Amino acid sequence: MALDERDLAHLTRCVDLAEEAVDAGDEPFGSLLVSAAGEVLVEDRNRVGGGDGTAHPELTLARWAGAHLPPGERAGATAYTSGEHCPMCAAAHGWAGLGRIVVATTTEQLAAWQRERGGPPSPVAALPVSAVLPGAVVDGPAPQLADRVRSLHLRSWRG
Repeated sequence: MALDERDLAHLTRCVDLAEEAVDAGDEPFGSLLVSAAGEVLVEDRNRVGGGDGTAHPELTLARWAGAHLPPGERAGATAYTSGEHCPMCAAAHGWAGLGRIVVATTTEQLAAWQRERGGPPSPVAALPVSAVLPGAVVDGPAPQLADRVRSLHLRSWRG
């Protein structure tokens, strides 16, 4: 499905959150959970700088949804994120029973940027969401946001 203006607005907010994460010494990821009616239910940014490598915003969204939404509302919700879910977050998304995922950038893009910089590979396999969550509806990326997200990653990697 093509991204519409609402999708792009939500993804831009995710990138803003990713920038807040980098400014705070965390990795550049930001996410929103949006109801079927279009209401932003919860948003978060990456918080791994404190030492918890699992403090990803997509995991926070899944946990929040499990605690606050009935299954039908979870299934109708859309997760927006600055970068495609890692395998841990994709699994959490599936276990929580969340719906559509919309990404500003993909795992493939992130892996390519990591190779370009010559840095170490991720300790977790660079799998697309579909490899972890068969049948997931994943839309994106948003090419108009790629340069901004890439620059946030480069800034983060420089420390």
